[in-house]
Amino acid sequence: MATRREYFDGCAAAHALDLVGERWALLVVRELILGPKRFTDLRGGLPLASPNVLSQRLRDLEQAGIVRRRRLPPPAASAVYELTEWGQGLEPVLQALGRWGVRSPTRPEASDIGLDSLVLALRTMFEPAAAEGLAATYELRLGDHAFRATVADAAFEVVPGEAAAPDVVLTAAPSALAAVVFGGRPLADAVSTGDVKVEGDPAAAERLMALFPMPERAPAFAAAD
Repeated sequence: MATRREYFDGCAAAHALDLVGERWALLVVRELILGPKRFTDLRGGLPLASPNVLSQRLRDLEQAGIVRRRRLPPPAASAVYELTEWGQGLEPVLQALGRWGVRSPTRPEASDIGLDSLVLALRTMFEPAAAEGLAATYELRLGDHAFRATVADAAFEVVPGEAAAPDVVLTAAPSALAAVVFGGRPLADAVSTGDVKVEGDPAAAERLMALFPMPERAPAFAAAD
């Protein structure tokens, strides 16, 4: 049986790390931010986590009161994992880590990004000042999943589900959309190659891409000799 490491430190931050500081724990939370998932869905989102490690992290998070397991009613009758109300409070923690980590001088230039990571990144990197005067509804079709994104009053919301009468429908793989939104690839280029499909108002589509500016990286310092 795995032994969980603890800091035995009275600091609340140390206690938080006792609960979610083990490898994969916070990424399990990330995968559940958008809603409940089966174990197989979690495995799909975290393919490098072994089944045994993933099972242990879920048990740890359950014992801590961060995640709960429940069984869906028939005909599904399958077990899913979901965040508790307290566990949902970790979303702003993940967002703060994301805003800090994106400035890392050693962050890889290009990495594949999953569906949940992309949606959380959109929520994290939204810049209200860039949305002044924009009021639009978008439907993001990312693989087999649809999300409704709305921009109004310099606020942004993106949630699972289709949009009613959207101004723009964007269809793309998560990594392809991320390359445009965060990687600096021109939307027109992604459309020309078929990596992104745009239906509706092209100006509103272009405006959406500019709502998530990436901050400058922190300066890199050489280690002292």
